[in-house]
Amino acid sequence: MLDLGSNTVHLLLVDAHHGAAPVPASKLKMPLRLSEHITPDGRIDTAAVDSLLDFIVRGQVMVEDLGATELMAFATSAMREAANGEQVLEQIRERTGLEVSVLSGEDEARMTFLAVRRWFGWSSGRILALDIGGGSLEIASGTDEEPDIAVSLPLGAGRLTRDLLVGDPPSPESVRDLRRHVRASIAEVVGRLRRVGEPRMAVASSKTFKQLARICGAAPATDGIYVPRTLKAVDLREVVPRLAVMSAQQRAQLPGVSEGRSAQMVAGAVVAEAAMDLLELEELVICPWALREGVILQRMDGLAP
Repeated sequence: MLDLGSNTVHLLLVDAHHGAAPVPASKLKMPLRLSEHITPDGRIDTAAVDSLLDFIVRGQVMVEDLGATELMAFATSAMREAANGEQVLEQIRERTGLEVSVLSGEDEARMTFLAVRRWFGWSSGRILALDIGGGSLEIASGTDEEPDIAVSLPLGAGRLTRDLLVGDPPSPESVRDLRRHVRASIAEVVGRLRRVGEPRMAVASSKTFKQLARICGAAPATDGIYVPRTLKAVDLREVVPRLAVMSAQQRAQLPGVSEGRSAQMVAGAVVAEAAMDLLELEELVICPWALREGVILQRMDGLAP
């Protein structure tokens, strides 16, 4: 499976079949951060396109050598919103023969919700699921595998860093502007989310939430995916001001924060804090599965006998 995400381009070789959990067998990734390679006129720049094409060609060779039987490819917000997104997809088709499905924001929210539901099961009741990507924030709520509501907001950590934060560390004025923008955007959907019912469990997926949880004291990734991890609002409120006065290099020294994502951590933390506050969530349970697993699960469901 090829995931052309707004932060990272992932190629994941998965052993999967209907009724079983998808098990990663091999992977290749590139921190391309498409959401940060947008020109003033809204196009993905040439350097990013060239890097993307080279990565896909290398990935195709790898999966063929490893005996993959099918290569699925999908793209998210950076590609669907780019002024030259269709041209980039055509370049991919011409050079590799690969058809890339472009997911809508609602699709992202729905498929992430499916992955979360399958991970925690029916006993978790109504789930509220949040996911912060490079280009967008997805929120979904439901009691079944198909959510009652699925929304996508243009509040990705990469996008907001590029568009609103000034300086390294970011200026206090730009952080305040970011906070106002984020809270106003989330406030517009809070009523719709509350009307479907109070969640029994609030869940967060995505690298941004995992790194914030690690900063706040959650177990490291080396402890394995089955170790329970949570992010508490009280801890996050203490961390956000500290992150805002650090440089990207200083943030990269924090536990669990990769150098490639350290520049985006302030924006990601502001979005996470605003979402938890406005949705009145004191704790988020971290889910190891997210959008990629949801895409695989939906594909396997389609192959059911």
